[in-house]
Amino acid sequence: MLRKLAVLAALSTLSLPAAAQKPLQTAYFAGGCFWGVEAVFEHVKGVTSVVSGYAGGTVVKPDYETVSTGRTGHAESVKVVFDPNVVSYETLLQVFFVVAHNPTELNRQGPDTGTQYRSAIFFVNAEQQTAATAYIAELTKARKFSRPIVTQVASLGSFYEAESYHQNYLASHKTQPYIVYNDLPKLDDLHKTFPALWTGK
Repeated sequence: MLRKLAVLAALSTLSLPAAAQKPLQTAYFAGGCFWGVEAVFEHVKGVTSVVSGYAGGTVVKPDYETVSTGRTGHAESVKVVFDPNVVSYETLLQVFFVVAHNPTELNRQGPDTGTQYRSAIFFVNAEQQTAATAYIAELTKARKFSRPIVTQVASLGSFYEAESYHQNYLASHKTQPYIVYNDLPKLDDLHKTFPALWTGK
């Protein structure tokens, strides 16, 4: 009996293994000028980092000047690293379509025009591809927008980080007219529409 009690006491001090945690994941979105899209995802709970860059093109190591010509095939994009234990890829899709940009504008976004400002989701695996296409189909069936969704869903290929002066741009230029008119309202929409996701940072 004493031996049994000793064994039970020893077992009670052992900690059970924690539930398996999913590793960090990465998503890529394009929705017009990357300044505003970057700022939106930076304020989403569960997102650990956001980087502005270029994706979807054919030129190796493009820069802002060449991408701006619209001839490289790239779109201004953001790389979003997120914790799937906190926020799901599906939730990021909701933020992208509802807050970050207008998915019905073809090769433009607000005052910016050209294929480099197109709406796009660059998936990195089959799960992301399926989730993105299914969500677009759901939005279309529900007629959430008055015009057709024109968002491209394509395999990532390569992502090139943009110049340093584009990174975290909104935080350093909050009084710039472009930011005030085009991007700060997106943060207000995020806060109002998805209060549980708002980080407040």
